[in-house]
Amino acid sequence: MQILILYFSKSGNTRKLAEAIARGVREETGVNAVLKKTDEVTKEDFVTSDGIIAGSPVYFGLMAADLKRVFDDFLSVRKKMEGKIGAAFTTSKDPSGGKETTMMSIIQTFLIYGMVIVGDPMSATGHYGTSCVGAPDRKSEENGMKLGRRVAARAKKLTV
Repeated sequence: MQILILYFSKSGNTRKLAEAIARGVREETGVNAVLKKTDEVTKEDFVTSDGIIAGSPVYFGLMAADLKRVFDDFLSVRKKMEGKIGAAFTTSKDPSGGKETTMMSIIQTFLIYGMVIVGDPMSATGHYGTSCVGAPDRKSEENGMKLGRRVAARAKKLTV
């Protein structure tokens, strides 16, 4: 079983949060985390994954164009994604910098792809996904790992 952690990161902060999420995915027995930047991911990565956790820095309250371009370019595999898990994460420079709207833009795309949405667990924030301001601190990394574990566990339940 495989979970794809797909991200765009200019400063490195989103990459660091993606790495924490991948550590959480790998804690679930029998689940592999595949970490890919937007310029590395393939349609095959999408199709062979049982879930995708996508992340972006906040760009005007939305996902970065680089991440949106992947979703646009991979539209031909949309029907193959139906029923798989989708989750979101984001980073911003400002505490009120549009993190929730950015995650919602990712979630909306997953819904159009026919995917099942998973937010972060109540032991984290119990909201749309995980996020942080600037580089992830210890708590943000822990929340990222919780999201990764949750997505991996839910994907295993859906594919049984």
